[in-house]
Amino acid sequence: MRSENIRALQSYIRITAAKFRETERIGPFLATYYLEATSPFLNYAIPDDGAVPTHDDVAALTKAFRDRGLMPRLEFLTEAVPAAEAVLVECGYTLERRVPLMICTPEQVVEQPKPAGISLVTPKTADELRRMIRAQNLAFGETDPDQHLDPSPDQLSGATLSVMAVDESGEVVGGGVATPILDGATEVAGIGVLERYRSRGIAAAMTEYLTREAHARGGRSVFLTPGAGQAERVYGRVGFEIAAECVHLSVV
Repeated sequence: MRSENIRALQSYIRITAAKFRETERIGPFLATYYLEATSPFLNYAIPDDGAVPTHDDVAALTKAFRDRGLMPRLEFLTEAVPAAEAVLVECGYTLERRVPLMICTPEQVVEQPKPAGISLVTPKTADELRRMIRAQNLAFGETDPDQHLDPSPDQLSGATLSVMAVDESGEVVGGGVATPILDGATEVAGIGVLERYRSRGIAAAMTEYLTREAHARGGRSVFLTPGAGQAERVYGRVGFEIAAECVHLSVV
């Protein structure tokens, strides 16, 4: 992928990460804090494109997170900030994982089989969205799936695309979203299916649904970062291909 496209995606990730979080500028870093939860996956920093942070910059970033009782953590595309990882490692940060960033263009989308007994529905009311979010919480193993059920303003307005998988009894068994389109980019995220409904093609079907909807709304760069396990293979079936690498670093 050309470097300007990488920078455009990193800019999108930076803007959307800050949208519903408190932010703080620390040297060449944008620190984002999710005030409702201390999860390290919701509280992290992103370096500026091309940044070469100093040891003092990293020390200030680490202190800012520790002062809030949070794990100091970063997520960024390595191609956008090629010098940052080495400096962070020198300062004691360790690699959590390297995650492929996958993209699907309109011509790449592959039609998926319809899962037997499952309907894909766009939730429109606050109650429907809460049911979808609860299913996602269960799918991701949240200890209290009834916490943080309120949908975001973008979900309520429809700017964030949402889909839920509903079985024949009316139970919501999975869900996922595509973030608001910004400069033609949107991220498919939160694809989750209840454990007893997995391996039935539901995740792939929801991914295709969101991807086609995003393309129809003008999303040129529909991307995602697959989680562990079989996720990369599932998304590959839908037509997503690896285009970049996202690195996650933290210090205990």
